[in-house]
Amino acid sequence: MKAVVPWISEELRGNIMSRKLLAKPLIKQIYADLKAEIEENDWHPHLVILLIGEDPAAKYYVENLQKKGKKKGITVSTKLFDITITQTELLWEIETLNESTDVDGIMLQKPLPKHLDESEIVMKINPDKDVDGFHPLNMGNLVLGRDGFIPCTPNAVLKILDFYEIETSGKHIVVIGRSDIVGKPLANLLLRKNSTGNATVTICHSRTKNLAEHTLQADIVVAAIGKAEFVKAEMLNESAVVIDVGVNQIPDPEKGYRYVGDVEFQASFEKVDSITPVPGGVGSVTTAMLLSNVLKAYKKLRK
Repeated sequence: MKAVVPWISEELRGNIMSRKLLAKPLIKQIYADLKAEIEENDWHPHLVILLIGEDPAAKYYVENLQKKGKKKGITVSTKLFDITITQTELLWEIETLNESTDVDGIMLQKPLPKHLDESEIVMKINPDKDVDGFHPLNMGNLVLGRDGFIPCTPNAVLKILDFYEIETSGKHIVVIGRSDIVGKPLANLLLRKNSTGNATVTICHSRTKNLAEHTLQADIVVAAIGKAEFVKAEMLNESAVVIDVGVNQIPDPEKGYRYVGDVEFQASFEKVDSITPVPGGVGSVTTAMLLSNVLKAYKKLRK
């Protein structure tokens, strides 16, 4: 199963020839379309991020999102709260944002302090402003194949498969990971009767016995288990397409640390048909999907 895109540029063709499924050409297209639609209609979408505490990685991500949003015409504001905020206080803040006509999207930045009940907080967010797509109403719409917000990471996986014209219909796709954020919604999306669906899906996880027996049979492997380089090259067949969702920080003797995926990249890259890198793969497209959801919320709320 080869990832062949006949109309691509020479630069992108070179990437495919090397079997590396890069995010850059895809997000360039997504952002261009996003910016053009916003400017053409003189729209002003507004996302508010709830950031609790001083987690450096979370702050870095939020600042990066603000910069990207500004370039595309989307205002990204941050409400920073002390780590001691109570459940009641946070729910009140969300209710205020729910009622504000100036706010189109609400995003809850993780990790959360242990004393906060994440499920209750997500339930409080207006489903029409739930750009993460985690509210039960949006999850239910996803399972039933109805319109709603799709969680950004599963949507990013679909966008990559679609952009590189990787066939899913009738294919065996193994999803490693059963989280509510990635594994479960992605499996349901891959079952849909559309151009990025109609697949036969197997969900594996940390308790799956003889995992390699499943992955070696797969046409497409999606690794989303959250363990650094957990999937080894010997667990993959040579014709497989590998989508690596993981982002894991590991020690590096020169830089102090570096980021790797859930797949052992170099050995797998030399073996399989094609693979997404980390960084520069699913994570970059996930950010683009979040901003796309903000625009979708804006249009929905202002019909």
